[in-house]
Amino acid sequence: MNHYAVTAAVAACLFAQTLSQPVLAQSAAYSDGKIKIGVLTDLSGQLSDSTGQGSIAAAQMAVEDFGGSVNGTPVELIFADHQNKADVGASTARRWYDVDQVDAIIDVPNSAVALAVQQITKEKNRVAIFSSPASSDLTGKACTPNGIHWTYDTYALAHVTGEAVVASGLDSWYFLTSDYAFGHALERDTGAVVESQKGKVVGSVKMPANNADFSSFLLQAQASPAKVVALATAGADTQNAIKQAAEFGLGQSGKNIVALLLAISEVHALGLPATQGIMLTTPFYWDMSDETRAFSKRFFEKRKAMPTFYQAGVYGAVSHYLKAIKAAGTDAAPTVMKTMKETPVNDFMTKNGTVREDGRVLRDMYLFQVKTPAESKAPWDYYKLVRSIPAERAFRPLSESECPLVKKM
Repeated sequence: MNHYAVTAAVAACLFAQTLSQPVLAQSAAYSDGKIKIGVLTDLSGQLSDSTGQGSIAAAQMAVEDFGGSVNGTPVELIFADHQNKADVGASTARRWYDVDQVDAIIDVPNSAVALAVQQITKEKNRVAIFSSPASSDLTGKACTPNGIHWTYDTYALAHVTGEAVVASGLDSWYFLTSDYAFGHALERDTGAVVESQKGKVVGSVKMPANNADFSSFLLQAQASPAKVVALATAGADTQNAIKQAAEFGLGQSGKNIVALLLAISEVHALGLPATQGIMLTTPFYWDMSDETRAFSKRFFEKRKAMPTFYQAGVYGAVSHYLKAIKAAGTDAAPTVMKTMKETPVNDFMTKNGTVREDGRVLRDMYLFQVKTPAESKAPWDYYKLVRSIPAERAFRPLSESECPLVKKM
């Protein structure tokens, strides 16, 4: 298990030693004399390129931009690889909370791992802010007072992409679905959208994660009457499915490939000839504004790649947490959660976002289409904006929520 710590700069530590007594009294409200954040991520599996070391770098940037300390108390960052195993993620979270005195866990790609960590976080009364897992159950039936679903979810992916594709006339769908919590939730949420728009789900097949050979699944999809082959997959599975779909000539046979979850790192790895024309939903693209470009340039200097929306979300999650801790004057989870929910989310990717009572962050989402090679003018110039979707349309309304924290009228 890889662990690693980032502490405040020496100068910040020296400065903290000279703080006046009132500030020292305030910093005493922080447990153990430090604020400790754990980045639980994928360092070795199919999401390691889109999260992994890039998520750690984004968290580092957020801590550095905050000055390395809060009210004179140093911020420490550690990380671990959950290996895409729920039991490994759960045991890491338990050890971090019980032994290492971690105050908050960030990132957690893989919905099965995130759901396990969510429950342990509730049991230990700490904070978890999920940037990379997708399952909308995190703020649905599995919601807790201690969890925030930060960046996106399967409901938003389903509604933004699903509605647009069905509206274009592609109304019969066949799902290739990763056989774990994320894939199940994404197929469920998207299938519901397709059917609500008078479309039809004609079939689906569940596939093991980290799959290298999609041939039998693609042949089943090709033999179906569906107009759309929808990939409810992530990371390397999505890359392999798109690559092999091109090799099998699914496009030439009249099938339309829809990648329900696609990161820019995966488009970069596959190349525009293989991905051109694909529609995708994301809350962030590096080339959207001066602010996104400025952050992405700094990130690129560290990682030699543009940030994915997962990694951009990690930066925002850490920043919002530190702002809340500073405002609250404590790292006690109930007070910090209350402060985060009362504080608007404002950073380079979100303007006046809110943290809802179920833990869902509401932010605008965007439907993009991957450019053709001829349309792309430079490396990483991959997307063109199709439409913007306001937060209240993109995410599940509270009236439909299964979260027990939500007060029903």
